Amino acid sequence: MSEARFPRGVFTLSLDFELIWGTLDLFGTDGFGEACARERAVVVDRLLALLVEHRISATWLTVGHLMLERCVGTHPEVVRPSHRWVSGDWFGADPGGDEATAPLFFARSLIERVRACPVPQEIGGHSFSHVIYGDPGCSRAAAESDLDALVAAASSMGLRLTSFSFPRNVVGHQDALRARGFEVFRSPEPAWHRGAPPLVRRLGHLADVVLARRPPVVMPRQEPDGLVSVPGSMIYFPRHGLRRLLPIALRVRRARKGLRDAVRERAVFHLWTHPTNLADDMEDMLGGLGTILAEVGALREQGRLDVRTMGELRPPEAGAA
Repeated sequence: MSEARFPRGVFTLSLDFELIWGTLDLFGTDGFGEACARERAVVVDRLLALLVEHRISATWLTVGHLMLERCVGTHPEVVRPSHRWVSGDWFGADPGGDEATAPLFFARSLIERVRACPVPQEIGGHSFSHVIYGDPGCSRAAAESDLDALVAAASSMGLRLTSFSFPRNVVGHQDALRARGFEVFRSPEPAWHRGAPPLVRRLGHLADVVLARRPPVVMPRQEPDGLVSVPGSMIYFPRHGLRRLLPIALRVRRARKGLRDAVRERAVFHLWTHPTNLADDMEDMLGGLGTILAEVGALREQGRLDVRTMGELRPPEAGAA
């Protein structure tokens, strides 16, 4: 029996919203501090404007610490991971304070702006402190306590989170999500270089873009634990390092192929990125994303494509038209 398909193709956009938490364990506060400052000052508002212009509801998968109004920086309730590349306390760089004193560690006002967007946006979770759940150094206790802190932070803003993405897209302790109210998570894209060593994966991503290879279109899957897994299709990756040499047009060309395949196969083209990714060469990066979203809007107007958040994705029922 053939797999059930959607009535039309589907476009989903998910955004891992982290500020400095996404790279703190690798590069400290300086590595991407300037990019995160631009994200706070400009990128989020420009991105929201694009989503309004093209009437796109996205899923903002948010690090829980950004939701806090204030903290003292110690977080004794969170069991520390023992990631091999991290020395010292996991929260050793957390300065405590609030959004005014530590704007790269807190973003409650930005989250409120996302919630107030006239085109409804979904707020999801991306851990509390960017612990890498799928790493051997993340124990069950560390994952569960980090998730509990995420849920508590969201609750302090009146948010109930149902969608989740794993830090660095490394899945681990998946079964702990369901008990905390999560229903959907983003799983890694089914790329040919998945499972390869890190250098091969990075070169593989570059090759995919340089050659404008067709990104996979995907279908939501019901997992045995009751969660729905939604693989990514393509990351809209940044312009720093070697990636700066790759024209934006190549990223756009790949995305257009994914959209057309989603329409033809009545499947999902799941584009994902980090708002921080838009901070370098901002005008070009936002322009390319705007071109992709304009294509989404045109296909939707033609009745060939729907836009859904992660929280709205479920496997279609058998026999769906």
